[in-house]
Amino acid sequence: MRRRQLLGVMAGLSAAALGTAWWALPGAPAPAALSLAAARQLLQQLAGQALRSEQGWTPAEVFNHCAQSVDYSMDGYPQLKPAWFRHSLGPAVFDLFAARGAMRHPLAEPIPGAPPLAEPATADAALQRLQLSLQRFATFGGPLQPHFAYGELSHAEYALAHVLHLYNHLELIRPA
Repeated sequence: MRRRQLLGVMAGLSAAALGTAWWALPGAPAPAALSLAAARQLLQQLAGQALRSEQGWTPAEVFNHCAQSVDYSMDGYPQLKPAWFRHSLGPAVFDLFAARGAMRHPLAEPIPGAPPLAEPATADAALQRLQLSLQRFATFGGPLQPHFAYGELSHAEYALAHVLHLYNHLELIRPA
């Protein structure tokens, strides 16, 4: 009986958290279409510009972080959340982001177990790194690795996750 009650409470709290997360998402339109091609074109427009971040990470750190995420989808994340999370809450959160067409997450939180975001150090070099990671992903034909939080994703789902992740981070990047 206690286990059933605990599961009921956990389910209720999860539903409340997902509902809150849904309404906390931004209502502004995405800066470009929700596709890898559109994201890459948007990044190309940033190349050569002096950029600043309104808070948190530098533009180079943001681009390195996003490149890490793309690379890990193919090579494997250094640390995964527990299996129960990757099979329950994680996919539910991804479905919420996908349905909304927007992601909201802590913008200065590193990928669990990932190395520092120091290299490359310049925004242009980090932007180039991100572009190469996105190109590699676009043509990748091998098996994709489980997302550290969302679990198993198809290529199309991962592409959307990468675009939503990038667009969320770009909310804080401005011309200098």
